[in-house]
Amino acid sequence: MVSKPAASEQRPAEQWLKQYYYARAAFAIAWVAAASTVAKDAWGVAAVLLVLYPLWDAVANFADAARSGGLARNRTQAGNVIASLIVTAAVALSLSDMHRVLAIFGAWAILSGLFQLGTGVRRWRTSGAQWTMILSGAQSALAGAFFIAQARMPAMPSIATITGYAGFGAFYFLLSALLLSVRARRA
Repeated sequence: MVSKPAASEQRPAEQWLKQYYYARAAFAIAWVAAASTVAKDAWGVAAVLLVLYPLWDAVANFADAARSGGLARNRTQAGNVIASLIVTAAVALSLSDMHRVLAIFGAWAILSGLFQLGTGVRRWRTSGAQWTMILSGAQSALAGAFFIAQARMPAMPSIATITGYAGFGAFYFLLSALLLSVRARRA
């Protein structure tokens, strides 16, 4: 049976998660804003944003795992780092074919969603606001299946297809951060 950490041990971990979730939300909001405005009419900017999104996910998961005991102790995040780095390279190499880029994003959304779900389940007993991370991971996996199906359609996909996905990610990270903020105030 896993025991719950003492309050003195839990506060720094939850403080880190709160800051981490706020940072993830801020990045996703900024990404959606850039993708919805500047990148809409500038392919070069869209290309940079499409490569940057999974790269940021790799960096963020690495930072969180490092802060939470290392990659060896946090295998779901280690898997997410590896998958996100592979996807970063695959997207960069596939930018000439948006159907392929969307399919790659779809496969990544499924895999990273399952890793996020696993991380949320692992943290369930030790940290608050994990139900939102579990829900976000499950929704990411579903969105990935939708992206793969959409990539097979004749209509040309664009970065706009991915902005809704990133927007929901921002929502879940922001909600988690807010829930941890409320929890800290009550404690």
